[in-house]
Amino acid sequence: MTKAELIGVMADEAEISQAAAAKALDAYIAAVGKELKKTGKLGLVGFGTFSVVKRKAREGRNPQTGKTIKIPAKKVVKFKAGKTLSDKVK
Repeated sequence: MTKAELIGVMADEAEISQAAAAKALDAYIAAVGKELKKTGKLGLVGFGTFSVVKRKAREGRNPQTGKTIKIPAKKVVKFKAGKTLSDKVK
């Protein structure tokens, strides 16, 4: 599903315009990003938990040349689905 398709579904389900649904989705994405930057964790009961974890530096291989390269450490976003969401996809 693309972002445009998601906006269409949100607009239909909430009975609002696509412009309003797009604004709501953009606001949600911005709020999640700000909270993860601020505290590193965001939990939505029934949906899941977003968290920021540090990934260690490691060695990798360039698939074209086979040469060993260093992959630097970085922070990544992790998502763990909640029970309600997990039950819906079973």
